[in-house]
Amino acid sequence: MANSMEHDPTVETDAAAQAESTPEGAPEAPALAALVAERDEFKDRVLRTLAEMENLRRRTEREVADARTYAVTNFARDMLNAADNIRRALESVPEAERAGATGAFKALLDGIELTERDLGKTLERHGVKVIDPKGQRFDPNRHQAMFEVPDAEVPSGTVVQVMQSGYVIGDRTLRPALVGVAKGGPKAAAANPADAA
Repeated sequence: MANSMEHDPTVETDAAAQAESTPEGAPEAPALAALVAERDEFKDRVLRTLAEMENLRRRTEREVADARTYAVTNFARDMLNAADNIRRALESVPEAERAGATGAFKALLDGIELTERDLGKTLERHGVKVIDPKGQRFDPNRHQAMFEVPDAEVPSGTVVQVMQSGYVIGDRTLRPALVGVAKGGPKAAAANPADAA
């Protein structure tokens, strides 16, 4: 004999169908719609917050990398004056006297040259590099034109003389090179000789 307490799934399904069709089930539809809308709003907020956090993480990584690269900028800029003075000291000795130097004078010149090389290597180790623009096209982001030199043999706008070396740190200009620029020569983008034939 079957137990009257046994579970019959068809009875439950019929009861659920009757509850949905009754007028009492009608107020559940707006409540369900409100819950779905609230869920969607929370989901949207969570997605926006995750996107903002990812953007913040990327921006922070970029700022930390920039701080590492450019932290020594002010100190390096101050050290450039010392590098310039060392270079001027070496250039103040005439080449003939430098070639014939002996004894203490030769040791002094060698010491100054060694100091200059060591300072240059130290600056390079911290990302500071010398700009050597002679023969390159003038770049206002890296060079500062001090004068123009009439020269018909060099393309106009080419750096022909460097008055003071420039320096970069990372990809930024630390100090522009002071240069003389050619004027009056052929255009820098000259036509290919094969095209003229």
